[in-house]
Amino acid sequence: MEIDTVRKAPEQPLDLARRIVDILSDRKAADIVLLDIHPMASFADYFVICTAASERQMQALAEAVAEALERDGIRPAQVEGAPDSGWILMDYGDVIVHIFSPDTRSYYQLERI
Repeated sequence: MEIDTVRKAPEQPLDLARRIVDILSDRKAADIVLLDIHPMASFADYFVICTAASERQMQALAEAVAEALERDGIRPAQVEGAPDSGWILMDYGDVIVHIFSPDTRSYYQLERI
């Protein structure tokens, strides 16, 4: 007996970015911004940027995004940084997630790209 399996189509970059925004919002991330960077960058289409109130929240936000997306087989190509550095970057290909401490976000000002 042959069983048909249905594979979920990969999410479009904007849909994935919006989903990440929803996950971060549900976990009380602050100042969430979705930036369309594809006119300026070839390495990604969108940045999702948010601020965490503490190192603990920063870790929780990163874990929430990773766990929610992994349930659908979506894994980051790379994760860089740590809460004690003030910045966690999660590379989902066309969507890059930046979780900042308030001071680090103010210093780098990615929204000004």
